[in-house]
Parts: sequence; C-alpha cells; structure tokens
Amino acid sequence: MNLDCLGWSEFFAHRFELYRQQGFSIGRVAIEYRNTYILYTEHGELSAEIAGKFRHRAAQPQNFPAVGDWVVISTREMEGRATIHEILPRKSKFSRKSVGSRTEEQIVAANIDTVFLVSGLDGDFNPRRIERYLILAWESGANPVIVLNKADLCKSLEDYLAQVEAIAMGVPIVTLSAINNQGLDALKAYLQPRQTVALLGSSGVGKSTITNQLKGATVQAVQPVRRGDDRGRHTTTHRELILLPSGGLIMDTPGMREIQIWAGNEGLQETFADIENLTQYCRFRNCQHNNEPGCAVQQALAEERLDYSRFLSYQKLQKELDYLARKQDQRAQVAEKERWKKIHKAMRNHDKR
Repeated sequence: MNLDCLGWSEFFAHRFELYRQQGFSIGRVAIEYRNTYILYTEHGELSAEIAGKFRHRAAQPQNFPAVGDWVVISTREMEGRATIHEILPRKSKFSRKSVGSRTEEQIVAANIDTVFLVSGLDGDFNPRRIERYLILAWESGANPVIVLNKADLCKSLEDYLAQVEAIAMGVPIVTLSAINNQGLDALKAYLQPRQTVALLGSSGVGKSTITNQLKGATVQAVQPVRRGDDRGRHTTTHRELILLPSGGLIMDTPGMREIQIWAGNEGLQETFADIENLTQYCRFRNCQHNNEPGCAVQQALAEERLDYSRFLSYQKLQKELDYLARKQDQRAQVAEKERWKKIHKAMRNHDKR
C-alpha cells in the first residue's frame, strides 16, 4: 500500500522523521479490537499488538490507538505482524464521554478530515440530536457535513430541511436515499484521494448502506430498522477504515445510543452561533437569559426570532458541559494527588536504602 493513498501528509511525516531515522516503520489503524489492531502499512495489512512499555505508559483510554491513528511500529513481515510503540500526534479527533458514570474520554475516530453526521428522515428524525453531534464535530477539528438519509420515506422534506438549516448555519447539508442510490454523488466531493471521512449517527440511519454504495460492494452488513419507532439495531459492531475506489477513505462506526458530550465551549459556540451572537447584546455581561432586564435572548424569544426549543437545548447542553468540566477538574486533582503519593513513596523507599 502507498502511504499517500492512506492519507499520509507532511503533518505526519515531520513528526515521524525521528522514528524513521531509528529504523521504525509507520502504519495506520484500520480496525481496533479489544487487544489487537489491524494496520494498513506499506507491507500490506498487518496484525498488531501494543508494546509492553507503551501499555505501561498509557494510563488513560485516550492514550491507546484509535481507528485512524498513525502508529510507529516494528514489523515482522514473515509473520504478518507488528508491534506498536508510539502514536503520532493527532491532526483531529472525534471524542465523546465514555458510556456510563466514569468521566473518561472515548476517541471514536482520529485524523478525520470530514465528519458525515447522518440522520434519518423517518420517525427517528431528531434536530436536538443533530445539535449534540455538531458540538462534538466542531470540537474534533474536522469539518461537519449533515447527511439526511431516507429521503424516499419523507413526506415533508422541505419542513425537515428547514429545521436542519435553522440549527446548522453554514454547515453543508446533503439529502439522499442511500438504499435507492440517489444523491450519493454529492458526497464524492469530500472523498477525494488522501481524504478521510467518518460516518457518525444513531443505529438505523443508514451508515452501512451509504458505505456499501460508495464502496460499490457489500463491506458492511445491513439490518432493517424496527417497526413502530424506526430505531435500528447495531449493524456495525466495530470501527473500520475502508479504502474507496475514489482513493478516499471512509470510516463506518457503530451507532451511538448515548451521545455524551466530551467537549469545551468552542463546540457549543459554533453550534449555537446565533444565540452566542445575541448574548453580546445583553445589558449585563453575566446575563443568565432568564428574567434579567435588557436580555437580548429573551427579547428574541418574545419576538419569535429564536425558537424556544432550541434555546432550551442550548441551556441544557451548557449545563451539561459545565458539569463535565467540574468532573474533569475533580478527576485531574485526584490523579495529581495520586501521582505525588507515588513520588513521595518512592522517595521514602530510596531513603531507607
């Protein structure tokens, strides 16, 4: 495989140079399993595991390789295997809070150029969910594109499109029917050689069907959605980086039942740029946009220039991010305390010798 076809660029070449001089090779993570990885390399596909020294250093889940990462490796070509020693710095990463109560970052995709945020134009259509995806996308460093699939099932396309346009100012929106192979040409502009795209969305929105149509072959299994609520079952069980005939790369991902945000205020500000712009005209700098006099947000709501459900979503997500920031600070403080405990223990043991 040619590295350029896998998305290699000067950004990564510069950061790999020192390792290259030491005799290491490079690979890109195509599939991530529990303890092993499949890599795309100049020597073809290799199965890889993490070096013991690397595993010892990687204290947090985000320190381990994710699909899309470029990794520094030593190869055993005759065995078709490799050992991962380092991860090159990421150009972009799409992260969410790990599922459950633990405050940890889960990297969904790394080194992505464009994120296709896929939503179904059926009974599962949800503008509030699209807002949550947009926050994660803006924070990732990749460019979001909203993909509205299942246009063949939509009886009020103009209404749904207007709802999305109202919450995604300036974000490209593509409407298509993947199962009928209609409208997919609009996606090909983002899938040029060396470009990497990730498909993200809930189960049943058609991500695997889109992948199969773009690949021109069935590379991902497809399951029907449930009757009654149009919810899908998890068709894709793992993340996989797939090479396309166009020379681009696409990453299909399992549907997310929980979209727990792992982001800062930048993603919120980009997603709710209309509300953020209004806040600049509030009389008080620390306006909470409730009952304060001279609140530009409340005035916009009263004049119906701002949708009330969108404002409630903004407030909810802002509270969620504030809570997450507090939890992250607490976790950082605990980690720092534990680090100093280990240092002091090591010093005491050294003094006893």
